[in-house]
Amino acid sequence: MLPLALFGACKKEGGPPQRPTPTVSVQTATKGPLPYVVEANGQVEPNRTVAVQSLVSGQLTRIAIAEGDEVRQGQVLFQIDARPFRAELDRVKATLVRDEANLTRARADSARFAALAKDGYVTKQQLDQTFAEVGSLAATVAAGRAQLERAEFDLENTTIRAPIGGRTGQLLYRAGSLVRATTDQLVTINELRPVLVRFPVPERDFEELRRRAGVDQKLRVRITPGGGDSTNAIDGTLTFVDNQVDRASGSVLLKATAPNQDRALWPGQFVSVALTLSVDSDAVTVPSQAVVTSGSNTFVYTMVDNVARRTPVKVGRQAGLVSKIDSGLVGGEQVIVEGQTRLTDGAKVQLRTAPRGPGGAPGDGPAGTAVKESANAVSPAANPSTKPGTSPGVKP
Repeated sequence: MLPLALFGACKKEGGPPQRPTPTVSVQTATKGPLPYVVEANGQVEPNRTVAVQSLVSGQLTRIAIAEGDEVRQGQVLFQIDARPFRAELDRVKATLVRDEANLTRARADSARFAALAKDGYVTKQQLDQTFAEVGSLAATVAAGRAQLERAEFDLENTTIRAPIGGRTGQLLYRAGSLVRATTDQLVTINELRPVLVRFPVPERDFEELRRRAGVDQKLRVRITPGGGDSTNAIDGTLTFVDNQVDRASGSVLLKATAPNQDRALWPGQFVSVALTLSVDSDAVTVPSQAVVTSGSNTFVYTMVDNVARRTPVKVGRQAGLVSKIDSGLVGGEQVIVEGQTRLTDGAKVQLRTAPRGPGGAPGDGPAGTAVKESANAVSPAANPSTKPGTSPGVKP
């Protein structure tokens, strides 16, 4: 019984054990430019696309290209058998020559009859008949000249040329096939340099676009191929804003033009699009994980002389991994980003240190665990990402 009594006396004399000092990680609230970027999913489409068809019906005698060729505007693509059209052109020419000769004769007769009518040798009825014949033959000649132009046009169109420059697709007909005018599609040409990227933005982001930049500005667009590295992003320019809101999806269609000189973008490809609207200068930002919401109150904990201070803040907008602070901070404060959920205002805290590496050298600890690293962790150049369809994505 004596040892138990002594143990109880020692426990009572020492009092309750003190709670250990909370360990926290901090980062520095930064102040600087913060771009407002709307992110969306887009799809690449050719700048121009043409389904090549023949304007005349006939047999396809020659194919001058291969599938997937790069063609220039005016380059020969196909050849239709021209012999029937050349024969028709010769016939129309001969008919026109005959009609022009008859018109010349009729005009001479009408002039001679007009002179005879003055002396009473020709009746007025005969004179009127010669004038009517001249008018009829003149109309016939005009129709013949129109037929000649049509025949020349048809003969010229037996050689099918590329209406635009671009890349050809699959050949749908082979040499020897009979093609019908304006019906059978021979090949499709897509212009790949430049290309268009179409992407919808929610109506709320469209209102932000109108407020910040307007709808007529050629804004900068960053285009990243689907699943690709953001370092391979391609710069484009906003060139089209639809004139209405799609009520089915509640979004507005936008299009950007990209030079695509290296053909990194392909029609039909899905891409990620980041549209820069404007830049907020001198914006104060903190990591989003530092912001604590309790009911209607929003605050952060700052560390001053190893003491946690509760600081009410007003959060403007989320910019990827950081939040813009409209009021409450001025920049430069040490903001607690880890361990703040266990804190109270005025509590003593200690800073988490980076683990030691091999040989006792400081190792690479978690980002933002040391005060010296905190400035880089919330820099606007950290390239945060925001999922499309949530709040307006902002990529500093």
